[in-house]
Amino acid sequence: MRIAFVGKGGSGKTTLSALFTRHLAGSGAPVLAIDGDINQHLAEALGHDGDPLGAPPLGAHLGEIKDFLRGSNPRIASREAMIKTTPPGRGSRLLCPLGDDELHARHVRRVGDVPLMVTGEFDESDLGVACYHSKLGGVELYLNHLVDGPGEYVVVDMTAGADAFASGLFTRFDLTFLVAEPTRKGVSVYRQYRDHAREFGIRIAVVGNKVTGEDDLLFLKEHVGDDLLTHLVHSPWVRSAEQGRAQEGLDTLEAHNLHALDVLREAVDSRPKDWPALQRHAVEFHLRNARAWADQATGLDLAAQVDPDFVPGPAALA
Repeated sequence: MRIAFVGKGGSGKTTLSALFTRHLAGSGAPVLAIDGDINQHLAEALGHDGDPLGAPPLGAHLGEIKDFLRGSNPRIASREAMIKTTPPGRGSRLLCPLGDDELHARHVRRVGDVPLMVTGEFDESDLGVACYHSKLGGVELYLNHLVDGPGEYVVVDMTAGADAFASGLFTRFDLTFLVAEPTRKGVSVYRQYRDHAREFGIRIAVVGNKVTGEDDLLFLKEHVGDDLLTHLVHSPWVRSAEQGRAQEGLDTLEAHNLHALDVLREAVDSRPKDWPALQRHAVEFHLRNARAWADQATGLDLAAQVDPDFVPGPAALA
């Protein structure tokens, strides 16, 4: 299952991404974390300290990633003809989470018990000439070519606010957790996400964060309604970790917050996998990008990259 964490900047979505990923990993479940935020803090939230992670960022190696994923797909003539939305077809290389392939071997590093991939930060050559969506192309291509099976989890810490809607990446997930503080600004981002996601049938569940009492909870219920799945209370455990003080295992997290993580997993595990919807959205946003800019940029008719006979999912691995 693919899970996204989104929310207003400062809402705690990176912290929640890290806690949920560690919660899954601690249960023995196969899980991969991806830092898809312009502020690359997920490794730190997972407990990494000191030297750089050492994993080459996806955003800096898009050409190599495209060459690997297009495989022998006859509809994609070159890396230059492949854009971030190009969907897989027959001949494309499909990925299993943490599979034995060169992409995972190159880009995944472990932080404690959690395997992590990073999108990468802006570098000097990007300043003033590129947007962060060019970096996120690696994540979108990865998810487009991913065949995740039952009990496998990919958790992505997304960019803040409603920025994810600037690309089709928001449709690449089975479930999106929107982290909301009990404030007007916190629920305003929820409204933006709700209205955009509803158009495409994207499931959003709200996770209240930094709740300090009944008034905060009532505020969230008033503004979010039935979309409120669960909430976390103020956490001295998290604050100590964020201040760099060593913490014991996640089992020492406050009981209410541990229960909230269980609720998140139950929501994910009860969500049916909808491969036809994932493929339909992938094709729709590829065609949108082709018409809007990519046909002109490449000089090609990129609608021809859509393989009408390709069926995604486990059967495609055969």
